[in-house]
Amino acid sequence: MTRQLQLTWASVRGRRPDPSVPVLGPSVTRMRVHPGDLDFYRHVNNGTYLQMMDVARSNYLADLGALSALRERGWYPVVAASTMKYRRSLRLWERFTITTRLVGWDDRVVYLEQVFHRGDDLAARGWVAGRFLARDGSRVAAPDVVAFLAEHHGTTVDQPVLAPEMHAWASSVDVAAR
Repeated sequence: MTRQLQLTWASVRGRRPDPSVPVLGPSVTRMRVHPGDLDFYRHVNNGTYLQMMDVARSNYLADLGALSALRERGWYPVVAASTMKYRRSLRLWERFTITTRLVGWDDRVVYLEQVFHRGDDLAARGWVAGRFLARDGSRVAAPDVVAFLAEHHGTTVDQPVLAPEMHAWASSVDVAAR
């Protein structure tokens, strides 16, 4: 429940925009492991990582100053697919960071990488394929979203080449199929 409240707060009352964060990231979110994050084995539950990633993605949009602008447009993000790789456990009271980076997009989906670090140690890495929807339920094309974020941020963004392993993952989960 704690992370759900944190997500609500981050999405509704986001942190102040950080002009130093570029549209292609990185955006860094600092957190600490709380008792409600733990599973029976006393390390962060795998589902909790996904909730933490939700908070970090909201912080990324807040860093760009885009939360209210997206809301005014009636656009909101949804996860189309995600995958995780766990390297080291996060335990009670440990501090860690989540670095969120927009790594590419296609006609329908934006791709983000979110990396968990405990100090210098890699704890986990997640990939997210996200879509944006409009209030009427229609899909917003990913290039339109990225262009809007860049324009709102006062910059332009060239489309990066999607890493082959992320492209292979997106194909394997059929995330952009129609």
